[in-house]
Amino acid sequence: MQSLTCFKAYDIRGRLGDELNEEIAYRIGRAYAKHLRPQCIVVGGDVRLSSESLKMALANGLQDEGVDVIDIGMTGTEEIYFAAQSLPVDGGIEVTASHNPMDYNGMKLVREGARPISGDSGLREIQQLAERNEFSPVENRGTYRKQDHLSVYVDHLMSYVTPENFRPLKLVVNSGNGAAGHVIDEIEQRFQALNIPVTFVKVHHEADGNFPNGIPNPLLPECREDTSRAVIEHQADFGIAWDGDFDRCFLFDETGAFIEGYYIVGLLAEAFLQKQPGSKIIHDPRLSWNTIDVVQRAGGIPVLSKTGHAFIKERMRCEDAIYGGEMSAHHYFKTFAYCDSGMIPWLLVAELLCVKGVRLSQTVRERIQAYPSSGEINAKLSDPVLSIAHVRAAFENDALSIDETDGISLEFSDWRFNLRSSNTEPVVRLNVEARLNSELMKMKTEEILMLLNCS
Repeated sequence: MQSLTCFKAYDIRGRLGDELNEEIAYRIGRAYAKHLRPQCIVVGGDVRLSSESLKMALANGLQDEGVDVIDIGMTGTEEIYFAAQSLPVDGGIEVTASHNPMDYNGMKLVREGARPISGDSGLREIQQLAERNEFSPVENRGTYRKQDHLSVYVDHLMSYVTPENFRPLKLVVNSGNGAAGHVIDEIEQRFQALNIPVTFVKVHHEADGNFPNGIPNPLLPECREDTSRAVIEHQADFGIAWDGDFDRCFLFDETGAFIEGYYIVGLLAEAFLQKQPGSKIIHDPRLSWNTIDVVQRAGGIPVLSKTGHAFIKERMRCEDAIYGGEMSAHHYFKTFAYCDSGMIPWLLVAELLCVKGVRLSQTVRERIQAYPSSGEINAKLSDPVLSIAHVRAAFENDALSIDETDGISLEFSDWRFNLRSSNTEPVVRLNVEARLNSELMKMKTEEILMLLNCS
């Protein structure tokens, strides 16, 4: 039995050739179908050169297990999420490696209603079936057809904003080697038809799986320069850049400055609460004070959840929350099947800035000053568990509260921190924030890092 190392905690990703190839993709299709017994599945693939052939092998595996397949073409992950809840299907699979290197690819799997399939909700069982590779002879092969679902998807995106709220805006959009280009073009056409006065400056817009402009990962500082430069050059109101499957978007203010995802969570929470006061907003524990403050001021109810898309989505369903956000730039929406989208956030931010009549830098600067944060700092350690215990022992006697929802979160009167270990590597992840005191935040960050290095 072959061990398949491409199966990870939340999805499938691996190096092309030995870890993921067409034969493995075929087995994954058969295993998905054998485990879940769906009648019809929707599939799509990102802009990578290998995505089309892997998608067709996957589709063949699904069909050989008797499943009908609807192929919606070159897509971002959220297009599959939307199709899985809006089409008469039993689930969906997106072939993508998002922001991983050129020689990687992978898959993101959902079941009916776009519910996530991860390690504790079916992915391990699918892995075991694919590894055993013991499938019955093909009897009733499923059908295959292509279907364009872009227009219906963009219809849904447009439902989040009110055209009359927009004033003239110029936006830089970096589609990450064209992965998101087809969606931006469709949105642009809708804006023009509705006389929404938004001008798009398009960067790296054409679809090219050779990634001539580098791996689309705006979390890396070196991947931000083109967007930042275009914002300044064109005197844009703000900029937007996406990762490789555009389920995350990253914002730049009118000065070209990159904005940490943490502060966007508060902006989106405010946008939703203006439309639906009293709603619940889900947030993760890494950085939380700004989000809690914004939500409570806007008349909403903040709810804490463990970090990770499967946990956020489950908690949103449980709480009937309208929106959930993580500092990692994943934003989840109730009316989007509780899934994450990289398109809905920038639409809401654009509308909110128009309604408030402010610039993005002004809005964010106020929140950064109120709650300065370290951003996530990763430290490689030989024994993460022991290191976290060492830091906890140093601070717990003075803490006002200790929370173990995800790692440890210790709160004090004017600062707090979260420290948690990685699931996949000997790394701990540290986040520190303070109230109105960036020097205190920096001092405490250094203090904790010294303790980690000495443990």
